[in-house]
Amino acid sequence: MKNGKAPTREQKKIMRAHGLVPENWLVVKNLPDSLEVVSRVSLKKVGGKPRTRAISKSL
Repeated sequence: MKNGKAPTREQKKIMRAHGLVPENWLVVKNLPDSLEVVSRVSLKKVGGKPRTRAISKSL
């Protein structure tokens, strides 16, 4: 998995619209129709796989 990046202002708006707290998530993929994010907390856990979520940009 590539390193996640901090979300931009527009990405934060999309995350809030889907009920996520932007400070707790990093952006892994920014596709034209969706956004793939990974939880900051799950990256710090030892073992297991990180929690990722795909978010649709259109509401």
